[in-house]
Amino acid sequence: MKHGARNEIKAKVKSVKNGDIMSLVKFDVVGPAQMASVITTESVKELSLKAGDEVYLLVKAVHVLPYKK
Repeated sequence: MKHGARNEIKAKVKSVKNGDIMSLVKFDVVGPAQMASVITTESVKELSLKAGDEVYLLVKAVHVLPYKK
């Protein structure tokens, strides 16, 4: 996946709460911190996100975009 963001954080999916249109995905990141992302349910399904998955988080402006390598 090509992207313009320069901040990349490795994380593990902690939980996924699906809604009809949007989903809340919480992540555990390296260090004493956690991050969360509200993304479309379609994106959650496309990425097959589930608790325990290891993903990378792109941080750009106010968005946290999960993706798998």
